[in-house]
Amino acid sequence: MKLAVILLSLVVYNSTAAYPQISYDFSPYGYLTKYGIPEAERIKEAEEKIHSSERIASGSPAASGQFKYQAGLLSEIIGIPNQRGICGASLVSPNRLLTAAHCWFDGQNQAWRLTVVLGSTLLYSGGTRILTSDVLMHPIWIPLLVRNDIAIIRLPSNVQLSDTIGTVALPVGALSTQSFQGEAAIASGFGLTADGGSISNDQFLSYVSMNILSPLECILAFPLNARSSTLCTQTFGGTSTCRGDSGGPLVVQRDENPVLVGITSFGLAFSCQLGYPAAFVRVTSYLDFINKNL
Repeated sequence: MKLAVILLSLVVYNSTAAYPQISYDFSPYGYLTKYGIPEAERIKEAEEKIHSSERIASGSPAASGQFKYQAGLLSEIIGIPNQRGICGASLVSPNRLLTAAHCWFDGQNQAWRLTVVLGSTLLYSGGTRILTSDVLMHPIWIPLLVRNDIAIIRLPSNVQLSDTIGTVALPVGALSTQSFQGEAAIASGFGLTADGGSISNDQFLSYVSMNILSPLECILAFPLNARSSTLCTQTFGGTSTCRGDSGGPLVVQRDENPVLVGITSFGLAFSCQLGYPAAFVRVTSYLDFINKNL
């Protein structure tokens, strides 16, 4: 899967030997036109021709119903007719989803309507499809700095839960204070599967397992943008989130049930397979915002 990670040209020099000095292009600023629309077009063409384009880098294809809470988003953008951007989201109640704020407004482009795709491993066919323009971004979302990159999508009515559509738990109780450092987590999405790669012709929703880094390691990896409210994962063997995965879920397992701990936010552009960390919104940092609007 290509978990969305991308953007604005900023030069950041990492202070650790683990992450050599390179040029970073990772802010969600301008995401919808820079990556969202091109990836959506590639996926559409791939599905139409049974040919493909890109998503979770080196990830595994997901089976129907494996990630019941995973939603695909196709965004219609003001001033850009006949083209749609791509993102992911997580169903947290029958009528609420969590996604990245930059999937709705990226600092340059404003979406005006979303098609929410549930219960399908394909983005353009199958499953349940719901239109909505009711999106609540965090009130202090700052695209240039990637601060508070979270939004709540409100559906017009409750979606019917089934074998392929379900909700994911939030990290409540004792989980609300955990860092999840060192734990294995799973990210899923409809995005790229390789740098310059192509979407497979049999499955379009993919997933990958990654380890969660400590808050300090996260800040050292992204010194300009990571905060205590950022969660980072370490990638191995060329597996990571990539372009088109933005807004999608990162979960850990508790009693064999998934718990949502991250929302795909940013990373290195065109470096999905280079072993650099990927950054997510830390869900526990926004439980007040989420619970007030469920």
